[in-house]
Amino acid sequence: MQLAIPSPPRKVKLSQIPGALRRVAVVGAVAFALTVLGWFIAARAQSSLSAEREFLERAEEVKGQVTEVVLPELEHRLDRPARLRVIYKLFGRDYAASGVQADAVDAEQLFTGAKVTLLVDPSAPSKVQEARWLRSRVGWWWLGSLIIGLGVLLGGGLVTSELRRAIRREVHPLRLGALVWLTPDEPLPDTKEELRFAAHYFRDDVKQSVTARGRPGRRPVRNGEKVLAAVVPSEPTWVRVVDEDLATVLGWYR
Repeated sequence: MQLAIPSPPRKVKLSQIPGALRRVAVVGAVAFALTVLGWFIAARAQSSLSAEREFLERAEEVKGQVTEVVLPELEHRLDRPARLRVIYKLFGRDYAASGVQADAVDAEQLFTGAKVTLLVDPSAPSKVQEARWLRSRVGWWWLGSLIIGLGVLLGGGLVTSELRRAIRREVHPLRLGALVWLTPDEPLPDTKEELRFAAHYFRDDVKQSVTARGRPGRRPVRNGEKVLAAVVPSEPTWVRVVDEDLATVLGWYR
């Protein structure tokens, strides 16, 4: 048999390349799994933000009294909230709550008996928030929703981008690339095992050194010690070794 390789662009389909569909499917599955994980984290975060917004919409404002202030360590006062124990009255009944979050810097000014404004859920009077702390988070809700929305869009784009990249990597060199004869740095064994080898080729009188890979179970097309490979000019150091099975499927043998 003799090689008869058409000039680019060549008619090459993804389904013609042995193992390509499986490799692309693996890339797509990994990208999809990462996207689903991101969506799950985003949904959890969005659920938390939505719960706080709903609480603020239905909460009643009441006056409470501080019975205890627990401040974070001094070096964490700017990034961690204080915890308050408070007592308050709602609909004529007395209630107490602990662990009520408040800005730590503001809480430094509080003392036992100090008055604070609280927001209480009328349907669950034990659910209480310090008003200034909760309202200060409104801007973060908007920013968080924006970040989550962008994250979902980026996730969908990731799947599409990785699939297109995987398909292009399989097809583009064979369809549009130049065919070159690689010269291995060392003689290659005649085997169907996977081969990874250092090689080089010349293009426009410039030597390009590459690391090539021959897929397992397939013999590369040879010309003496040289091996046929496809290369895209934009990525001269990445080559696609052409094996005998692939050349036969593509009709490059006559």
